[in-house]
Amino acid sequence: MENLGYYNGKFGPIEDMVVPMNDRVCFFGDGVYDAGPARNFKIFAMDEHLDRFYNSARLADIQIPMPREELADLLNELVKKVDSPEHFVYYQCTRGTAPRKHDYVERPGNLWVTITPQVMSDGTKRIKLRSEPDTRFYHCNIKTLNLLPAVMSSQAAKREGVQETVYYRANMGNRVTECAHSNVSIILDDELWTAPTDELILPGIARKHLIKAANKLGIPVHEKPYDLDTLRGAQEIIVTSSSNLCLFAEQFEGKPCGGKSPEVAEALRAEVNREFAEATAV
Repeated sequence: MENLGYYNGKFGPIEDMVVPMNDRVCFFGDGVYDAGPARNFKIFAMDEHLDRFYNSARLADIQIPMPREELADLLNELVKKVDSPEHFVYYQCTRGTAPRKHDYVERPGNLWVTITPQVMSDGTKRIKLRSEPDTRFYHCNIKTLNLLPAVMSSQAAKREGVQETVYYRANMGNRVTECAHSNVSIILDDELWTAPTDELILPGIARKHLIKAANKLGIPVHEKPYDLDTLRGAQEIIVTSSSNLCLFAEQFEGKPCGGKSPEVAEALRAEVNREFAEATAV
């Protein structure tokens, strides 16, 4: 089939799937999710994504309705039912189905999975970025379904003709946090700088693999806060996500950026994509 949807044991084409109107996600965005790419029916970095998924559920007090190993087997089984060679595998667990009420009964939640065709960018085409004060909640480390701020920022980016929004905390010295649906890192003095994984950012899986690539290449890594002015003056700005593993910016806030450390940038891009290709090879 071209795509696949799964809900609590039932599956089929996404357009044929239905869910209860009183799934708590409809009223409260009450759930957590994770997602990642697959190629040749192999899901990339699945163990790391599942670790984060189950940790988000633990932090949100949501019960995923099956053990981790069983979910891994299910995802591996479902991805083989989709025809295209490259996919995006998305899964979420909502708190369950019940009449609308803020408090909840503690019981296993509802498991959703979607698998859709998606070709991974190799990162050779540079992108444009904008900035915006980070006014979201202080639980960014939980991959919650409450994504309205990210939706609004993504739409603003689309209207401006750029690909992503860089968030910063104005009340914390303009500290750069992350993007609307990505992590952001920089190259400074030919070294990699990326924000620490505290409660202000999501600990991205692609970010983790970028750090792994830097370590393999002998590029020093600093997991420390940096501010907006530092980002503006960086040699390179790097955006990482499970949708696009490693992208470099050519424009930030309407001004040219990047291209000042091409050898380091290309080495990182090539290594991240090499690992993905090797892990998903036939």
